[in-house]
Amino acid sequence: MTAVAVLGLGPMGQALSGALLDANYRTTVWNRTEAKADAVRVRGAAWAATPAEAVAAGDVTLINVVDHDVVDVLVEQAGDAVAGRVIVGLSSDTPDRARRTAKLVADLGGRYLDGAIMTPTETIGTPSGSILLAGPEQLFATCRDLFGALGEPTWLGSDHGRAAAFDMSLLDVFWTSVSGFLHALTMARGNGITPGELLPHARGIVDILGPIFDEFAERIANSRHDDSSAPVSSVATSVRHLIAASHDAGVDAGVLDVFRRYVDATVADGHGADEVSRVASAMTR
Repeated sequence: MTAVAVLGLGPMGQALSGALLDANYRTTVWNRTEAKADAVRVRGAAWAATPAEAVAAGDVTLINVVDHDVVDVLVEQAGDAVAGRVIVGLSSDTPDRARRTAKLVADLGGRYLDGAIMTPTETIGTPSGSILLAGPEQLFATCRDLFGALGEPTWLGSDHGRAAAFDMSLLDVFWTSVSGFLHALTMARGNGITPGELLPHARGIVDILGPIFDEFAERIANSRHDDSSAPVSSVATSVRHLIAASHDAGVDAGVLDVFRRYVDATVADGHGADEVSRVASAMTR
């Protein structure tokens, strides 16, 4: 299997195409704006005038665009060319959207894998690259060498939504962490503390998060919230102080208010003495 098509030539699509060319895969590319293909065409990639032409040129087609709305439009435009070919969606979206795309590809006679690229463009084509994939295991095995040219591939299961579920969950960790840091910097500045003054202490918080994540993952997996070092009742008091400090500094505390409601609900259910990992159960309401 040596012919690959790449639909979408943003920064990640460029990186994918470049890695494929480096690995001597015959590569055909398409993008809505043709000029974006210039850099990879110079390196030997073929240009396709339409998504259908690109898909027809490849045994495997990688689609890296903004979301699955666009993925589905491109698959529909490819139409009959999808039959008998492998389509790999590498666009970030929800698990349900991944499953819908898988059905669309199957209805057109193709086979589908859904993927999530977990590392930046500069890692693509190196062992540091990470791509999570979901769909039929045999199909993943067939394409494994191709994925290996892009980074380290990990198969997560046959449910087409699992890669997207991992992606969304990990993005949750990332963006809530970024949001928390931005909120902390803003509250600190409201109290005359510069970002540079706060930063080394914030790094200290980052350093202790790894063991806390390990503990919480184990506790939640085993529904074990006793023998607490951070009881929910104490967290409730701490969060209230934090919300008050935010308001005093003129900073919005909406995200913290949401967390406070989860904490209060956990206490109201009689679990105030439990470890704060217990709060996760309140988030499903």
